[in-house]
Amino acid sequence: MGDNLKEKMIGAVAWTSIDRIGMQAVQFVVGLILARLISPENYGLIGMVMIFLPVSTLLVDGGFGLALVRKQNADEMDFNTVFLFNIFVSVILYLFLFLAAPLIAAFFNEPQLVNISRVLFLIILINSLYLIPIAKMQRNLDFRGSAKVNIFSILCSGIISVILAFSGFQVWALVLQQVLFHFFRLIIFQYYVKWKPKFMFSFRVIRDMGAFSLHLLGTNVLNAVFNQIYIVILGKFYSKYETGLYTQANKLNETTNSTFQTILVGSTYSLLVKIQDDEERFRRVYRGIASKISIVTFPFMFVLVSVAFPLIFVLYSEIWVKAVPYFQLLTLSALFAPLYGLNVNALNARGKSNITFRVEIIKKTLILISVLICFRWGIMAMLTGYIAACYIAYFISMIYLKLNLKHKLSHQIADFVGCIGVGLVLALSNTGISFLIENNYLLIALQLTASAIIYLIFVRLFYNELFSQALHFVFEKTKLKKNNR
Repeated sequence: MGDNLKEKMIGAVAWTSIDRIGMQAVQFVVGLILARLISPENYGLIGMVMIFLPVSTLLVDGGFGLALVRKQNADEMDFNTVFLFNIFVSVILYLFLFLAAPLIAAFFNEPQLVNISRVLFLIILINSLYLIPIAKMQRNLDFRGSAKVNIFSILCSGIISVILAFSGFQVWALVLQQVLFHFFRLIIFQYYVKWKPKFMFSFRVIRDMGAFSLHLLGTNVLNAVFNQIYIVILGKFYSKYETGLYTQANKLNETTNSTFQTILVGSTYSLLVKIQDDEERFRRVYRGIASKISIVTFPFMFVLVSVAFPLIFVLYSEIWVKAVPYFQLLTLSALFAPLYGLNVNALNARGKSNITFRVEIIKKTLILISVLICFRWGIMAMLTGYIAACYIAYFISMIYLKLNLKHKLSHQIADFVGCIGVGLVLALSNTGISFLIENNYLLIALQLTASAIIYLIFVRLFYNELFSQALHFVFEKTKLKKNNR
């Protein structure tokens, strides 16, 4: 690839990996400690309130963050206009939610939620203050700086939350963990970017970016709302205990599956934007990314499904094992999520945010239909319907990619079908081992070891080029590190 795009891609993936793995590693350790100090009921409380934050933060951004990344000649008027817009919307939203806190508590029949929500919603105000630094880092492909900010922020907030939990603060340890994470991000992002806002505002900027941003905003809001729909249902119609189980299962799902999606897909939008006008190159780069995503994610997710019981037992203790089926279904629902995210990024990079918005409307309509049909049979049935909706939506995104990028469906399928076969072999192997071993600690160790060995054999036999590239990359990095010493 010319213009150092290959090097930029490797650097972006590397630092996005460090960012996500570092964050999730810290959060994972913190989560293990908190799960033993805080009851499922308190996780249920925080889950009920957290449903409002993703939508609110997206409304504050308004889709203008990605619009700034995409705009080739963005200037100070653009940045300051978007900054002031973000501040204005965040203040309006916080005041609205502050006054609505009693209604939220009444809806869930939990009086504690009044104070909890009013403190937690401070995140909306804090988040609006560092959206521009994030956009500037993404424009410069500075994923290294972003990784440092995120890891340090989650480390500091995690340590404080553990101290609070040990002191008996229960749900407030979870609340302050969230607020402090964003507070630290605000301070450190400003340190890295050193951008000083000015009182500059232009309605022209809002109007010009509006067409692209509005569709992105609609897509993201739909995602945020429907990602939380099961929390709303559980919080309203089920106990805090059930809500807590689902919240923890969903959190583990995000820690594992979403980590891979962020690592492998998170930086692709910024990279694909650079070649948005070169269709042949765009298609070639897209397919290379899709193949690499598939050989990593499909085997990994099938392994997660097959080791779910001993994994949750060992990590969170026996009191959380009832969350296993929730986690398995959520993992299966995310099977095509990285490839779906890549398709969305590819279409958005080519300015087709109206199409991705259309696909999301279809997806959310399918989810809503599945909820209405399956509600009478409980959350397990609803999650099964959710899986079907996600798979259909991915197939629709494939069709739109074919139409807009002239990328054949047969080629898209060929990039992942073999990887699904590898995943199924791993899952069957782990299932067989589970019939032989009763001790969960020994079971998870044998399952993961067997999965790693079988996976490496398959990659070596059927994906030799990728295997060689990975070994070469590791060798070069190790050699470079030794030379630097």
